[in-house]
Amino acid sequence: MYIQVLGSAAGGGFPQWNCNCANCDGLRKGTVNAHARTQSSIAVSEDGERWILFNASPDIRAQLASFPAMQPARALRDTGIAAVLLIDSQVDHTTGLLTLREGLPLDIWCTAQVHEDLSSGFPLFPMLEHWNGGLRWQEIALGDGAAEGFVIPCAPNLKLTAIPLLSNAPPYSPRRDQPHPGDNIGVFIEDTRTGATVLYAPGLGKPDEHILQWMRQADVLMVDGTVWHDDEMIRQQVGTKTGQDMGHLAQSGPGGMMEVLDTMMARRKILIHINNTNPILNEDSAERAQLALHGIEVAWDGMHIDLSGTP
Repeated sequence: MYIQVLGSAAGGGFPQWNCNCANCDGLRKGTVNAHARTQSSIAVSEDGERWILFNASPDIRAQLASFPAMQPARALRDTGIAAVLLIDSQVDHTTGLLTLREGLPLDIWCTAQVHEDLSSGFPLFPMLEHWNGGLRWQEIALGDGAAEGFVIPCAPNLKLTAIPLLSNAPPYSPRRDQPHPGDNIGVFIEDTRTGATVLYAPGLGKPDEHILQWMRQADVLMVDGTVWHDDEMIRQQVGTKTGQDMGHLAQSGPGGMMEVLDTMMARRKILIHINNTNPILNEDSAERAQLALHGIEVAWDGMHIDLSGTP
C-alpha cells in the first residue's frame, strides 16, 4: 500500500489568501520557518499505478501536477485517478470535482448523507451530469454489515471500513449543528496481502469508544490536526468559531488529540488538515517541539508513505 499526501492544510490552505495571522504573514515575509500547504487530500494505491483520491480539494490541479504518478501518460487523455472517496461534503474536500470535469465519468464513493448534500445544498452531482455522464455514485453503507468493509475495484487487495465520526455537517447541509452518522467518516484501510493498516480521519471532532477501537488497530494514524487550541481562531481574532464548532478536536488540553495519541501504539502518528493559525506550522515553535517529544509527525504536501513491505 502506498499513500501520497497531496494536501495537508485545512480549508483555505497555507498561507490563506486573505489571512495575515502570524503564520501566514510570517511565511510570506520569510520570518517563520514553515512551508506552504494546499488543502487536505491524500491518494492511496495498492500498485502505485491506480489511485483512489481521498477528497478532491480546490487545489487539485496543482496537487496532481506535483505528483507524476497522477499523469502516467498511457494514452492521449489519461489519469492515475481510478476512483474518488469523499469523507464528507465540505467545500474544501469536494470543490475539486469541478476541475475534474474533463475526466468524467468518475466513480464517487460517499455516504448517502454526503450524496444528499452534493445533490441539493451544494449540487455537484446534478451540475456535473452535463459532462460525459458526470459522477457515478457508489454508496458507502453504514449500519448493519458496514464493519465488514468494502472494496473499490481498482484496489482489490485493500479492504476499506467506513467509521462514522462525531463531527459537524457543512453550513449548507440541513443537518448543520445536528450531525448524523454519515455526515463525516474516517476510513480504516487494510492491505490484505501484508496486513498493513492505516486510519485516515482528518475530521475527528469527538473521539468516542468506537473510533478509539479502530485507532488502536492502526499501524499508521493520519488524524485531525486542525487547531492547537480549541478557541485558536478567536484568540487570533480571525474567526468566531471554536474547533468543536467546526467539528475538529484540538491538539492541546485535557482530552485533546495529543493526549489521545499518547494512548495509541501505532508506529506512526501523523497530524493532517492543519489550519493556517496552528502554531505547529512553525517548525521552530514550542508546540512543534512538544509534538516531537510525543512522537507525533506533521503531514506536509508531498509526504509519501510506503507500506508495501510491512509484514
